[in-house]
Amino acid sequence: VTSIGDGAFFECTSLTSIVIPDSVTSIGDWAFSSCGSLTSVTIGDSVTSIGSSAFAYCTSLTSITIPDSVTSIGRYAFQYCDSLTSVTIGDGVTSIGDAAFVSCNSLTNVTIGDSVTSIGWGAFQYCTSLTSITIPDSVTSIGEGAFEWCTSLTSIAIPDSVTSIGERAFSFCYGLTSVTIGSGVTSIGSSAFSYCDSLTSVTFENPNGWRAYVTAIPAADLSDPATAAQYLTDEYNNYTWTRK
Repeated sequence: VTSIGDGAFFECTSLTSIVIPDSVTSIGDWAFSSCGSLTSVTIGDSVTSIGSSAFAYCTSLTSITIPDSVTSIGRYAFQYCDSLTSVTIGDGVTSIGDAAFVSCNSLTNVTIGDSVTSIGWGAFQYCTSLTSITIPDSVTSIGEGAFEWCTSLTSIAIPDSVTSIGERAFSFCYGLTSVTIGSGVTSIGSSAFSYCDSLTSVTFENPNGWRAYVTAIPAADLSDPATAAQYLTDEYNNYTWTRK
């Protein structure tokens, strides 16, 4: 067996475990979707791609390790995996698909490999139990709504490698108290930190040259973490920020 086709085990509701051998190179769209009793998945070391919604609605799955052979995680791949608490994303993955882990509301621990360059829109949206996330230095873009409604996040450090933060990327993160924005960021989407009511400290590694739409933001203001937080969450919240 070299591939698992689209919908191959769709709605196999009594399936409890699966071992995917090293001969398999691809897992198709919806391959194991809605396997509500599936608790254990082992992905072989030759799999390079996980299709869209491949494990969506696997509501009993508690953990997943994605091997280094995988380069892409499809859209909605693990959406609504309500019992998923731990995810390890291997070092071969370069992109986390749009809404890949949306509404995994038990997810507390995520390890992102060092080759990921983009985190898709809504990738971890509504992961309400996620308390921390380490974004590796390989990431260059954080998509729209990527961590929206991650209400248990308390702090976030955006590395210098990131150039753009999408609209609403961290909106409704009620528990977020501190943010560090790396020196490489040149674009922050509108409402990126809207409704982050507890956010009191934002550190800009490069406070120079910022504009909120057409309004220039003084570097001296952004050098003060409290003022920077107030600007991002309130005064200039609804504007796209750019830096030249």
